[in-house]
Amino acid sequence: MIRAEGLTKVYGALTAVNELTLSVGPGEIFGFLGPNGSGKTTTIKMLCGLLSPTAGRAKICGIDVHEKPVEAKAMIGYVPDTPNVYEKLTARELLQFVADLRKMDPKEAADRMEELLYMFELSDRQDELLSTYSHGMRQKVCIAAALLDEPRVLFLDEPTVGLDPKSARLVKEVLRQFAQTGRAVFMSTHILEIAERMCDRVGIIHQGHLIAEGSVDDLRRRVLPGTGEAVSLEDLFLKLTGGEEYKELIKHLAPDADNLQAE
Repeated sequence: MIRAEGLTKVYGALTAVNELTLSVGPGEIFGFLGPNGSGKTTTIKMLCGLLSPTAGRAKICGIDVHEKPVEAKAMIGYVPDTPNVYEKLTARELLQFVADLRKMDPKEAADRMEELLYMFELSDRQDELLSTYSHGMRQKVCIAAALLDEPRVLFLDEPTVGLDPKSARLVKEVLRQFAQTGRAVFMSTHILEIAERMCDRVGIIHQGHLIAEGSVDDLRRRVLPGTGEAVSLEDLFLKLTGGEEYKELIKHLAPDADNLQAE
């Protein structure tokens, strides 16, 4: 349902994404991981059609995003890394605006809005201006807007940032239910525990290159063979991205446990 073929984005002397190729199938939650500045957001924006690639192709359900942008984007829901909203609208007005843009049937749109506002525990404040909403509430409104037209593919850039534990768990459950209907989820996150628990497969990007792809078990066998389930996704991530040196540094800087107990 999602296909990147040699996606490349160059800004002057900087190659932000370099010949990235991957695919995500129906019913799959794909976790996209990488250090800050590795090319995650740039990749997502190219796949969504918000950014034109320097080279390569992006396809949604077999449709080239840049050759047929309207047709491809009609199948996409997108949640950016920052929940920018129209602050002078209420949550209901924002969802109605999205429904109108998507040319949804009025009755279906009204029913769907009620369902999503209730699901994300926003019903009681649906008629308040978004300027009064917390970061987490705005994030939930953005996710609701992306789900409104029940897209075939959902892209989320750091979806749980700013959410309290209860809301983060709700979002995880919603995404799993979404995927179980045969749709695809492409999600970037810095929270490796979430990726390990939720995602069917992960891809790790580093300095614009996709350096690893597969299930966590696959990566354990390939990267650290013989270690079994004792190795976490965090260990694999640090091994692949060169972060082990920082892990060792933290160990040396941390106070010695025995000395602390003696004091």
